[in-house]
Amino acid sequence: MLVYAAKRLASLSATLLLATLVVFLVLEILPGDPAELMLGMNASEDTLAALRGELGLDRPALLRYGDWVAGFVTGDLGISHTYAVPVSELVAARLLVSLPLALLALVLSTAIAIPVGVIAASRRGSWQDSSLMGLAQIGIAVPNFWFAMLLVFVFAVSLRLVPSGGFPGWEAGLVPALKALLLPAIALALPQAAILARVMRSALIDTLGEDYIRTARAKGLTRHATLWRHAVRNALIPVLTILGLQFSFLIAGTIIIENVFYLPGLGRLIFQAITQRDLIVVRSVVVLLVATVILVTFLVDLAYALADPRLRSR
Repeated sequence: MLVYAAKRLASLSATLLLATLVVFLVLEILPGDPAELMLGMNASEDTLAALRGELGLDRPALLRYGDWVAGFVTGDLGISHTYAVPVSELVAARLLVSLPLALLALVLSTAIAIPVGVIAASRRGSWQDSSLMGLAQIGIAVPNFWFAMLLVFVFAVSLRLVPSGGFPGWEAGLVPALKALLLPAIALALPQAAILARVMRSALIDTLGEDYIRTARAKGLTRHATLWRHAVRNALIPVLTILGLQFSFLIAGTIIIENVFYLPGLGRLIFQAITQRDLIVVRSVVVLLVATVILVTFLVDLAYALADPRLRSR
């Protein structure tokens, strides 16, 4: 198991290093001068040159890349060009919004998907199965930003049950903060719940066809007890794999939703940094999101290898 974990960790570390190079190169070739954007179009060339020197933009790209990667490894993400504060402080503050939002969306998607998948699989071929999978297909097809705007119109503008946007901060209390995160979490959760429900249905149908399920029924176990005591538990293995990947997507996929609801999270920070040409913030946050995806993938691989020893032998 240790050898398997070491191999996976080495492979994913190489992936992360390659991702840092790709992110750096893509942002390096983008048009626009950060110094000119910060000082304005009418700034003199001497002033622009002085600011480029202060920001380190006049140094060779290879040296800047090396310093950035070294700082990333040691936890020093640099200083934001726009906010003039350490990027690590910006990220820590915005994670207090994005991380609870992703966790709430994950809980909601799981709470919706598991019962829907079980009902559809246990009634395979019935109108309930067709209806639920039809709704799941719609959930996959509908863009989450359109659904987010629909939620704002219905529950915030028309019914006035929840705020339409903004975040009061955790210091305002747990209930106001959760109310502000509820609609964004639902907008994020429903497309993921649709995917997860289809995976749960497929996995459960395969499990219900196994010999040990027929044996349990032949021994007199009721259909309901067989379903929940044996079939659902074994069908959850591929579902848990998808759940781990979905959490990574929810963290990285908040850019649009946070801008729709004006939430001060990582997604909105990236959007603002791009518009302000704050490259050090964009680089660091994007690579942090990539690192999160890789870390969750690594943990999912380990959990799957523990559950299925055949993976370690391969």
